[in-house]
Amino acid sequence: MSLYTAETRRLTKRRFTRFFVLGVLVVLAAIAVVMFFSNEKATPRTLAVAETRAEEQFRQDQTIAETERKACEARPGEDCTGYWVPTREDYKAEQFLPPSFDFREEFGVLAVALAALLAVMAFVIGATFVGAEWSSGGMMNLLLWRPQRLKVLGTKLGALLVALTGLTVVVSAAWTGFFALTASLRGSLDSMTSGAWQSFLLMELRGLAVVLVAGVIGFGLASIGRHTAVAMGVAIGVVVLFQFGLGTVLSMAGARWVEAYLIPTWLIAWMDKSYEISDWSAPCVYSPQGCEPPTMTITWPMAGGVFAAVLAVVIGTAMWTMRNRDIT
Repeated sequence: MSLYTAETRRLTKRRFTRFFVLGVLVVLAAIAVVMFFSNEKATPRTLAVAETRAEEQFRQDQTIAETERKACEARPGEDCTGYWVPTREDYKAEQFLPPSFDFREEFGVLAVALAALLAVMAFVIGATFVGAEWSSGGMMNLLLWRPQRLKVLGTKLGALLVALTGLTVVVSAAWTGFFALTASLRGSLDSMTSGAWQSFLLMELRGLAVVLVAGVIGFGLASIGRHTAVAMGVAIGVVVLFQFGLGTVLSMAGARWVEAYLIPTWLIAWMDKSYEISDWSAPCVYSPQGCEPPTMTITWPMAGGVFAAVLAVVIGTAMWTMRNRDIT
């Protein structure tokens, strides 16, 4: 049996991997079911019901407004000209229609949510895959059989990436297909063009990259620390320090571009191709729309460069420690 085959079997046969993947799939299934049953396709019947509700709401608000106006006029010396008077044009039937799933408008958020959940799963599985080998002594036994350190670690990483790629592609295809069906039965696919489908495909490919990066970082951190807990500790520390602590301190200090220091900003920029942040601490800039804060746009190549740099540091360090540290 080849080393790659053995590592693939070791990864897929682990009970933790199976149960964790199953848990993530259950969460995704719950989201999909809730979205399916909370939406309803617009029909002539639902439109007629919405028209009736709009008329009823208008009559009710008209009565309330008239009552308040009369009460105002009954009070001597009070100016009642500013009281709001509802008009029928303000009550459109579309406002009273049940939720309807528009694939083009809503699937982007769901694609980002899928990538985020799968990335968390990839990080944890990647960390436990190599961390358990170090803490149990399995890595040392394996190196007695295959003393090529970098080849062993690289093969483990390759097996992890192939498994994560296969799982992500299958889940993403099922996710897209289910919500396309949801839109067909309980919403609309009318606005979907070939360009829109291509855009969502590219977004899901960027989501696949996020999943793989998360898996590699979890794997690398656990390999550097030779324990799963090291990767988990670093992840918690980064979230606490950079997402909450650093953001709070920079906001209190009036620093510029505070959002640029937060991890979600770069993830959103990567998934949505760009993200605009505003500097609320700087003097505003006059424009035809008024006085607005200066802005900075983070593009997906910028975000990709940051992720690539982090990836290179983590994997480079993991490979260096694997080659130079004692295996004890």
